[in-house]
Amino acid sequence: MNTLDLANYGPVIPVIVINRVEDAVPMAEALLEGGIKVLEVTLRTSVALQAMEAIAKAVPEAILGAGTVRSIADAYAARNAGCTFAVSPGYTSELGKAARQIGLPLLPGVSTGSEIMMANADDYYFLKLFPAVAVGGINLLKGFAGPFTDVKFCPTGGVTVESAPQFLALPNVVVCGGTWLTPADAVNSKNWAHITKLAREASAIKPA
Repeated sequence: MNTLDLANYGPVIPVIVINRVEDAVPMAEALLEGGIKVLEVTLRTSVALQAMEAIAKAVPEAILGAGTVRSIADAYAARNAGCTFAVSPGYTSELGKAARQIGLPLLPGVSTGSEIMMANADDYYFLKLFPAVAVGGINLLKGFAGPFTDVKFCPTGGVTVESAPQFLALPNVVVCGGTWLTPADAVNSKNWAHITKLAREASAIKPA
C-alpha cells in the first residue's frame, strides 16, 4: 500500500486515543458505520497495542494504522499488532528506512522545510504537517506549495470540522487528520451513536 492511497477513502483520518481496550472495537465499528474506514490509533496509552490487536482481529475491514510512532521499536510493535501503516509526529531517516525495510508504509510528520527535504531525500513525498495549526496552518501550507510542488500533505493537529474544508481546498492537501471524531466524553459514556454521527459529518466534508 502507498500511504497516499489513504486519501482515497475520505477527507478525514481520525486520530484516536484509546484508554480502555474494551472501547476499541465498538469505537472502530461506530466510525466505520459513519463512513470512516481509515483509523489511526495513537501509541499514547499503555493499552494502545492491545487495542490495535483487538481492532485488527474484530474489524478487518478497517484500514488500521498506528500513530505517534517515534522509534524503530514502535514500528515493529505496530506491524506486529496488525497495523497496515504508521504515522510519526516527526521524521528521522532511521525511522523512515526501517519502516520501509519491514514493509510498513509510513506517513512522516514534518513542520519545517528542512524536515520536508529530509523526508524527500528518503523518497517520502506524502507528509503529515504537525502540529498543523500551531506551526502556521493554511498559510504555511500555501508557503510550502511554491518550493515543494511535488509534496502532498495531511495536516493534523488543531484541525476542526469547521476548518477542514479550508485545508482541503488547498491543492497540496489531500486529507486531514482529526481528533474531534472520538471526543473523550462520548467514549467515556460509550455513546457510539454520537461517534457515528461525527463520522458521517466528517465523511461528507468537501473542500471549501
